[in-house]
Formats: sequence, structure tokens, C-alpha cells
Amino acid sequence: MSNRKPYVREMTRTWWKDHPFYRFYMVREATILPLIFFTICLTFGLGSLVKGPEAWAGWLEFMANPVVVVLNILALAGSLFHAQTFFSMMPQVMPIQIKGKKLNKKVVVLAQWAAVAAIS
Repeated sequence: MSNRKPYVREMTRTWWKDHPFYRFYMVREATILPLIFFTICLTFGLGSLVKGPEAWAGWLEFMANPVVVVLNILALAGSLFHAQTFFSMMPQVMPIQIKGKKLNKKVVVLAQWAAVAAIS
């Protein structure tokens, strides 16, 4: 049996700031925070809609608060950023072939944005 201690690499709390790939990843993952707020707001909005006109009016008043509006704009920006990064990865993760030829990456990304526009 050896008395040597195993090597343990030091890990700081800001390890991800040293490399652009990890910074981008952390920013992308942080976009979930305003989306959580938006989801909670919508859930309470549905609850207030069920409770009646007074509760609905109170929820609309809350949603008109400038801080809530800014948070919702951040949630929209985060959602669009998330969609853009997902759509740009899609052709690499799942290449689409038609008659043995790979579809152009730009066509796949634009088709996904077209689907979003059509659904919206």
C-alpha cells in the first residue's frame, strides 16, 4: 500500500471564465433564469384567469410593472438566443440526407426558423 496522496487538480469557482467556449456555454445556460421567471408569471396568470376578473386585473397590473416588462424582454432575448444556438447545432447533430446528399446547413436552419414563424 502506498502512502502517496493522489493528485487533485485545483478547481476555482471561476474556472469557466478562462476559455471562450465555456464562457459561451455558461451564458447560454444562464438564459434559463429569465425563462423560469416568465414561466412562473404565465402560471400565475392562468391561475388568476381562473379566479376571476379581479385577480386577472391584478395580474395584468403586475405584468405592466416596468421591472417585469424588462425581465420578460430578457426572457424573450434568452429564448431567441437559445433557439438560435439550438438551430445552428441541429445540422451537425442530425444531418439530413435527401437522395444520398446532405442538405445544406443553412437550408436546415432557415427551415427551422420558418417553422417557428409559421407557428407563431
